[in-house]
Amino acid sequence: MAHVLVVGGGVGGLATALLAARHGHTAELFERDTRAPGTALDRDFFGWRRPAVPQATQPHALLGAARNVLRDDLPDVHAEMLRLGARERHELDWFDVRPPARPGDEDLVMLQARRILLESALATALRGEPGVVARYGEPVTGITATPGIRVTGVTTSAGAYEGDLVVDAGGRRGGVERWLAAAGCRPAVVERHRTGLAYFCRWYRLPEGLDEGPRRPWTVTGGAFAGCAVFPADNRVFAVTLFVHTEDTTRSALRHPAVFEAAARAFPPGAAWLELGAEPLSDVLATASLDNRWSSLVDERGPVVNGLVPVGDAIAHTNPTLGQGTSLALWAARRVARTAGQDPGSARFATEYHDWAVRTLKPWFDYQVVADGAIGERFATRAGRTGTAREVAALFDCALEDPEVMRARARVRHLAEPPERAYADPQVRTRVARWLAARPDYAPNAVGPDRAEWEKLTTG
Repeated sequence: MAHVLVVGGGVGGLATALLAARHGHTAELFERDTRAPGTALDRDFFGWRRPAVPQATQPHALLGAARNVLRDDLPDVHAEMLRLGARERHELDWFDVRPPARPGDEDLVMLQARRILLESALATALRGEPGVVARYGEPVTGITATPGIRVTGVTTSAGAYEGDLVVDAGGRRGGVERWLAAAGCRPAVVERHRTGLAYFCRWYRLPEGLDEGPRRPWTVTGGAFAGCAVFPADNRVFAVTLFVHTEDTTRSALRHPAVFEAAARAFPPGAAWLELGAEPLSDVLATASLDNRWSSLVDERGPVVNGLVPVGDAIAHTNPTLGQGTSLALWAARRVARTAGQDPGSARFATEYHDWAVRTLKPWFDYQVVADGAIGERFATRAGRTGTAREVAALFDCALEDPEVMRARARVRHLAEPPERAYADPQVRTRVARWLAARPDYAPNAVGPDRAEWEKLTTG
């Protein structure tokens, strides 16, 4: 049994502490905020100021990979989310009649909920766990270490705490890199890719008596210079998001609610949901200057430190376009909990965790980088998709009509199978090629406003 010290009380930190306790360890969680998430969902979601968690009010996608961790390892958390109003949607329910089930289809289920539901359900479970002490309002200020360098604990304004393993769940700005430098460690190896994308989100609630929004059109649309996405959530709440390039001259206008809504209605998913008479619940919430950031505590000489591992955004901060962040955080939390008793202060433990992360998390990080690079370049140049990019777009559009292609697309979307394997399936390739051959004039993303209309909407 190990004693695990968790730095940060977000999704990754809560899940790590809870899973560690469920695997027979003890845990202490340190969070700078003075309180835990509660069950007054709207109050906490819209009224709780959380400067250390700027993404808290942005839409979150709980993909099949995240749902599977909850379903299999934390069934009480999964059940509590459903009790609080989360909804489940199977990807193949896009079709009027779901195609015959195949093994693995059970993994293609989206858990639709705001982030606060997951945090609330995790915090509720954590309060009932006797092996966990949660120290709210007590942020970590540093680490203690022995020559070597092995982290042995953390420090706060209240004193020092010792543990067998320290888990950095403090996000990309948590301060651990600064503490490692102060302890004499070599720096972390950081890989960073700017996305060049800015996001504008507004939350709405469907009218009374309308529990679900439209099944069609598809909830994500992107053109040559802008995109729109709808995120169904819990309790009739949904978010509409617009995204443009950070250098787009119309960007600032989207902060105005009337401009935002007019622009959103110019895309099929935005129009379909907003025309239902939904009630706005928030102002337009903007976020930008995002990057994809991979941080490794192992360099060419080996671990830069022992006794410390990162989870969540501390290891892999991913841009939200693919919605991977929560899934990757839960995977890492589960890995830590399952292995924390295996000599956690050793160089072997640090190396094995790093190797696991490179095998398991890094391919999805790299996939995110490639996807964002393509979107960013298209938005920056306002160019259409040609060549390979056109074929990729055709696969996505073909999936909306072909259940076999949709299954492959869903397996990638829910992190059940990497794209290089799912999309290389001969049956999938043949079906997409046949679909594309029947549409020689196919132009990807030929929906939504053209540039002249967009300029009028955002300057009128």
